[in-house]
This record gives sequence, structure tokens and C-alpha cells, in this order.
Amino acid sequence: MYRKIISIIVILTFMTGILGCASISEEHKGAATGAGIGAATGAAAGALLGSKGAKTEMAVLGGFLGALTGGLIGHYAYDQKKSKEETAKKYKYQPSKGPLVRIENASVMPNKVSPGETVEIKMTYAVLGSAPHKELHITETREIKFKGEIFGKPKVQVTRTDGTYYSSLPITLPPDAKKGKYSVTVTVQTKNVSDSKQTSFYVK
Repeated sequence: MYRKIISIIVILTFMTGILGCASISEEHKGAATGAGIGAATGAAAGALLGSKGAKTEMAVLGGFLGALTGGLIGHYAYDQKKSKEETAKKYKYQPSKGPLVRIENASVMPNKVSPGETVEIKMTYAVLGSAPHKELHITETREIKFKGEIFGKPKVQVTRTDGTYYSSLPITLPPDAKKGKYSVTVTVQTKNVSDSKQTSFYVK
């Protein structure tokens, strides 16, 4: 599957403090292991990958705690799957309804992994209602829980024009990740509307 890999500004936050940042720019598409930051406290962030002239600016924020301490966030990727017209037709959208956000699918691949391996938290969602010649400010959140407690909540801040999008955020688990079921709640939010879906993965 062809995926556009765009420039990302990565800022790592751990609890209430900012631990560091990374910026790498390359003009090609593909996947690679992200650069770790703040390893002493068990937090990490992804590196940048994409075109210097990318129109959309993005930021990935968030760190890991507890069962995921030492985890690594990789390169965020996205692709537009449907145009504004195709998406509006599917949802029978009328501009008078205001902004629409709808998550169509959420998944974690692979569903079962061992400590130290990588999972990709994926979602496909529709956004409609941007003003002419303007983009909507979108926040994608991937909240990870283990035994009911939040251990990671990376967020991607992005601007989108109307359409349907696929996005993926790889996360490399720490070598000592605890075994069991991890629930994931993905949320897509604009200023006034949001939508959420749940999925999960297992560490064996």
C-alpha cells in the first residue's frame, strides 16, 4: 500500500515536563525506527521523515509510563483514501450540518506481539466541514491502557482538508513490556466535534 510519509515535528512530554525533541528530514517514503529521547525516564519519540515542502504541519506528542516505560514512537504515516466529493456523498453531507468527524475503522497490527516488537495503531476516518480554501485542525489520540490504567497517550496534531484518511503510528514495545491485553481507544477531534473507537492488542 502506498503511504505518504510527511514531515513531523516531534515533541516528547513526560508527565508535566518536556524532556526533549528531535528533528530529521528526508525526502523519501518508507518506514524506519524512530529516534529515542529521554531514555533514562523511559520515554521516547519518533523521528521526522518526509518532504521538506510538505503542506501539512504535524506534531506527535506523548510519552509512556508503567508497563510501556521505554517504548518508542516511530514514523507517523498517512494517506488520503477518498476525496471530499466521495466522502460527502457517502455520508449524504450538507454543509449546514457543520463539521463532521467519523472514524470508520481502528486496528492494531499485528494483534499479538512479544515484548520488544512493534505494533502499528491504525485508523481510517472521514472529516468534512472545513471552510473554503481552509483546513480543519485535527487531533488524533491513541490512548493505551493496561489493566484499566493509562500507560500511553500519544497525540498527533494535524491539519486536514475534507476527505477520508488512513493514518498509522508505529510503537515499539520495551523489552520488558508486561504480558497481557492492552486496550486502545483512538479518537479524532476537531474544535467542536469528535469520534472514538476501541481496539486492542496482546503481549504474549
